[in-house]
Amino acid sequence: MRLEGKVAVITGAASGFGEGMARLFASEGAKIVIADINDEAGEKVAADLGDAAVYVHADVTRGPDVEGMVAKAVEAFGKLDILVNNAGFTHVNKPVMEVTEDEFDQIMSVNVKGIFHGARAAVPQFRKQGDGGVILNIASTAGVRPRPGLVWYNTSKSAAIGATKSLAIELGAEQIRVVAINPVAGDTPLLAKFMGEDTPEKREAFRASVPLGRLSTAQDIANTALYLVSDEANFLTGVCMEVDGGRCI
Repeated sequence: MRLEGKVAVITGAASGFGEGMARLFASEGAKIVIADINDEAGEKVAADLGDAAVYVHADVTRGPDVEGMVAKAVEAFGKLDILVNNAGFTHVNKPVMEVTEDEFDQIMSVNVKGIFHGARAAVPQFRKQGDGGVILNIASTAGVRPRPGLVWYNTSKSAAIGATKSLAIELGAEQIRVVAINPVAGDTPLLAKFMGEDTPEKREAFRASVPLGRLSTAQDIANTALYLVSDEANFLTGVCMEVDGGRCI
């Protein structure tokens, strides 16, 4: 029960890493706001978690939606302790000159602007409560050790890492911690886009780049997230932790 009494909002929590975090956080005592644009899947996750969770439709590229998910946490559970900026987007793996402006804009809107909106919504609530808070950004090893064919996704995740460190240094005096996880690719809805096509050969090529010999799982990311947002990590801020089986060594 390491998160007993805590309230967390998790974006992109209808599937993949976000769903994994939501389920683990709830099992550790937290109340969860499941925020996503996939209403059917998000409502199912919330229903599975029972009284521990509520679902809210939220497009992280829209400020009012992000403000609404924070308001939902306060309405349903009385406060906000943790914001997880997990929602992500990528273009299909392809040469940089083939990426369209619309694809670029969508990547930056979800992966970078989503963090901007998240901070603008969560920080005032943390300040109102007066006892700090935690923002966890799900960045990527792509922001540390880029892969070819994903130039603007790599760039967006470098920005997420920079935002994590910059927010941490500015908000630290208020006991607002800002941390990040850099996962290596996992079996999530984005994997096929990272690879360009989902084939056994492509998966093997990705696995071969990881010293521990496998891709990440939702449980890997959830376990790390649980530690980073818990009180056990209350002296960690600005940390951007690789959960990558050694990929970034």
